Amino acid sequence: MQPNGRPRTIAIADPDQCDTPFSTLNISNMAIATSGNYAKYAIIDGKRYSHTIDPKTGLPVSGIKSVSIICPNAEFADAMATPVTVMGVRVGLNLIDQLQHVACIIVDDHNQVYTSKNINVKH
Repeated sequence: MQPNGRPRTIAIADPDQCDTPFSTLNISNMAIATSGNYAKYAIIDGKRYSHTIDPKTGLPVSGIKSVSIICPNAEFADAMATPVTVMGVRVGLNLIDQLQHVACIIVDDHNQVYTSKNINVKH
């Protein structure tokens, strides 16, 4: 919340144009953390590889461009963003949907936006 008592407006970056938001949200007493493959990556033979490694395969994670977690605690939001990226859309959203006061926005490699059941994002 801002000093004037109004909610803060936060922007979720478009993974393909980091300086441009694809959505905005008003939040109060919440934190947000985003993990994505658009800031840290390597391009090898024309293909982008994420800096996040799937511990099961030892290979870079694919399928998700960004995960944003919104919850009351910044450390928890940050701690959840990368694991949800590794889990994938279906499993990651299933986990978040079981947690109280935690919301999630996922953008996949095809620019499809997925959200947890407790959030409504307009883009």
